[in-house]
Amino acid sequence: MAVWNLGSINIDNVYRVPHLPAPGETLGAAVYQQGLGGKGANMSVAIARAAARVAHIGAVGPEGAWTVERLMEYGVDTRFISRLTDTATGHANISVADDGENQIILYTGTNHLISDDMIGAALSSAAAGDMLVMQNETNGQAHAARMAKALGLRVVYAAAPFDADAVAQVLPHTDILVLNQIEAEQLETALGQSLDALGVDHVVVTLGGDGSRWIDTTTNTSTHIPAVPVTPVDTTGAGDTFTGYLVAGLDRGLPFEQALRLATQAGAIMVTRLGTADVIPDLKDIEDARFD
Repeated sequence: MAVWNLGSINIDNVYRVPHLPAPGETLGAAVYQQGLGGKGANMSVAIARAAARVAHIGAVGPEGAWTVERLMEYGVDTRFISRLTDTATGHANISVADDGENQIILYTGTNHLISDDMIGAALSSAAAGDMLVMQNETNGQAHAARMAKALGLRVVYAAAPFDADAVAQVLPHTDILVLNQIEAEQLETALGQSLDALGVDHVVVTLGGDGSRWIDTTTNTSTHIPAVPVTPVDTTGAGDTFTGYLVAGLDRGLPFEQALRLATQAGAIMVTRLGTADVIPDLKDIEDARFD
């Protein structure tokens, strides 16, 4: 089948600093790198590197042509990425501390100028049984989710950056919800419901160094997937890598738990690397890592 990703495309400016800056503090950066990023682009690269077919739905500005070329080099179908002329490509300024924690300033740019027509033109090529994955760094999620469900697609929603109103609009059309522990607590507080009462078939909560929790409401079960122990260098993009590998594994027909374990291994490798989309591991990296 195929995966359709309504997702952000950012230019990432990454600065390596000794610690995250305090208010009013000026820090010197030991390393500066510019690369491809955005939660959507990260997930598209991860899906492609996990050996699934993925088409990206998004938009870039006049200075963002190289990001589309980079996605194409990584095996992503870029036919449905629009090139706009009057707004800058989304970008992020990312500070990464020596302990691996990060701080991000995000400019949305063209990521919030994706029209319903752009989404419709892409999904008109989708087939029943395909998957649609989305995050909260673009506009148009509710429209895309409704259209995808009407076409018989499975909808995967990574509820980050967290916005209670956005999540509430998409949840009725969501088959698989992925969020971290803080986002899960925010969602339960905002909606006044537990995760197993949201009407979503599968909820995956990532727990950082503790792995993840999979709630399968179709069988009323909850399963803990342990983390792979590693020494983190940079946690940026690890969640996107996890979600991308989970989606790719499911698209390739893996059982849910097996797809989660593959995603966990990919995320573990990702946190040992400095960068975002450009350093997402592929299946050979996982095989070479020889995880037990």
